[in-house]
Amino acid sequence: MTPEVLTVGRVSVDLYPEQSGVPLADVRTFRKMLGGSPTNVAVAAARLGRRAPVVTKVGEDAFGEYVRRALGGFGVDASFVGTHPTLRTPLAFCEIFPPDRFPLLFYREPKAPDLELDEMGDVASEAELLWTTGTGLSQEPSRSTTLAALRRRGRRPLVVHDLDYRPVFWASAGEAGRWNREALAHATAVVGNDEEVTVTLGDELSPEDSARALLELGPDLAVVKRGREGVLAASGDELVEVEPVEVEVVNGLGAGDAFGGALCHGLLAGWPLERTLRFANAAGALVASRLGCADDMPTANEVEELLCAA
Repeated sequence: MTPEVLTVGRVSVDLYPEQSGVPLADVRTFRKMLGGSPTNVAVAAARLGRRAPVVTKVGEDAFGEYVRRALGGFGVDASFVGTHPTLRTPLAFCEIFPPDRFPLLFYREPKAPDLELDEMGDVASEAELLWTTGTGLSQEPSRSTTLAALRRRGRRPLVVHDLDYRPVFWASAGEAGRWNREALAHATAVVGNDEEVTVTLGDELSPEDSARALLELGPDLAVVKRGREGVLAASGDELVEVEPVEVEVVNGLGAGDAFGGALCHGLLAGWPLERTLRFANAAGALVASRLGCADDMPTANEVEELLCAA
């Protein structure tokens, strides 16, 4: 069947500490989970009932096998997960210092298999919604493969580009901004947090001006995630701001990916922009109140219950 949400790019095995408020050197036990932003977005969309395969690559190792099994367990089609013969499946560790400090330590050397994407076939054009990321543009051949998929799709809705900027993956912020701007020429929607938007635009603007500036680069919808300040989005003459949903934060790392999966769900459903943003904001808040990312993505009923209680 035709995919509803097709995400492309980063995957990892996350090893998150079961002790909060301590540095990695003092952690006693870790919980193993599926990770990687676009992979998490696929899981989030699948948890909401969407057909959501992910295009990525893993190593020919036990962690690669774990990734495939975990995807299947979440209802995500793993048939587009390739295997690299020599590179290893990436690992990611974090420290947990609520409410807003969650440093990550990536093991992706000498190179992550998910940056070795060299083809996608027709699936990127056939999917109802295509989700690409800035990290997927950070190295070749993934950069050229991602941009080629965007060009072939020809701005046919829906194409969401997640700015997904992590400095460790780039030689400079200027380089990240350059390639994200190139991708936005082919996207119908863009989503990013304040820092990612500033890097892409090369200038620090107000949230409203940032959203408008992103629209000038090509998309029809610009979503600026503002963490504890909520979310702002612009589309044509429409400007919507949504207040944050108050929760006790346990681990904020998966909130943006839950937001992304819920955003895809709302866009495919054709919901009004404000309803979509409120739903996505609540989905992100739920995951921020939990330890995991992929493992803890909410169902639609859980999101609606939080919205009713807020």
